[in-house]
Amino acid sequence: MMRRMTTTEAAPGTELPGDREILDWETFGRAARELAQTVVDSGFVPDLVVAVARGGLPAGGAIAYALGTKAVGTLNVEFYTGVDARLPEPAVLPPLLDTQALTGLRALVVDDVADTGETLALVGRLVAEHCAHARTAVLYAKPHSVVDPDYVWRRTDRWITFPWSAKEPVTPSRG
Repeated sequence: MMRRMTTTEAAPGTELPGDREILDWETFGRAARELAQTVVDSGFVPDLVVAVARGGLPAGGAIAYALGTKAVGTLNVEFYTGVDARLPEPAVLPPLLDTQALTGLRALVVDDVADTGETLALVGRLVAEHCAHARTAVLYAKPHSVVDPDYVWRRTDRWITFPWSAKEPVTPSRG
């Protein structure tokens, strides 16, 4: 079993990047609303938001609320195992999204970052195969991403520390 890392630790043999983008909870709230406004201003009205788990869950939920979209689904994908440490390619994990329920819908696929873009490309393809129309939205996009998302809050080439992954997982309290 692979040990999950947060953005506070580096993969074995690597160092954490010194030049980092830090996203705090307050800025995240503003970013999600601004990204949702960009979607609305484009004229795209999604019937469904598909959040890419895990990093896209906070953004997907916040954007769905900002858009007034009640239908929210998730697709679990594993790719990164630590800072600059990843699997050879992204892998979809159970439970699976009911893709048959997507038929005829307009979907907005939301993730936290398009770093390599491999995860967003995979989920975008899977959703687009079943929807009438699918678009993608991310908080951050990196210049080397293999996809250019439809909606981006900020572009950066720095490593990003997100508020939901900045700390170690909680452990049982000693009492």
